[in-house]
Amino acid sequence: MTVRGVLTFHRDERFAGFETLDALRAWADFYVGYQRAYQEGCTLGSLASEIIKTDLDVHDEVASAFDQWRGIFREGIERMQQLGRISAEADPTPLANLLLAAFQGGMLLAQVARDITPLKDALQSAIDHLQTFATSPDAGVRQARGA
Repeated sequence: MTVRGVLTFHRDERFAGFETLDALRAWADFYVGYQRAYQEGCTLGSLASEIIKTDLDVHDEVASAFDQWRGIFREGIERMQQLGRISAEADPTPLANLLLAAFQGGMLLAQVARDITPLKDALQSAIDHLQTFATSPDAGVRQARGA
């Protein structure tokens, strides 16, 4: 998957803009259920780890891609707040960083272990933390279209 592909994937309508906790769980479940996830890793994370070691001109491009990816999560958390699904006290920026870090760190550990469990645990824990800001037990459940 290319850098553009990573961002496009995360904007896919199946995740409904990450406006619910269920959408975040569906995203996590996709990666955990993808049997080759830990073998292939994250294209963006792999590229970033190589670029950090160099002075290549693409550093700013990769940093921008991570900023955009973080923005997708942050905007989703902000929408959840606007919809009253999570508390206004939840700070979207550190929570978006947590989701991104859980994915990147979990993916790296899964690759090293050749086992998807570290990714599953990291993503589940990050989403569980976000759940602590839910305004009601069903705040993360998608409402039926038109409801």
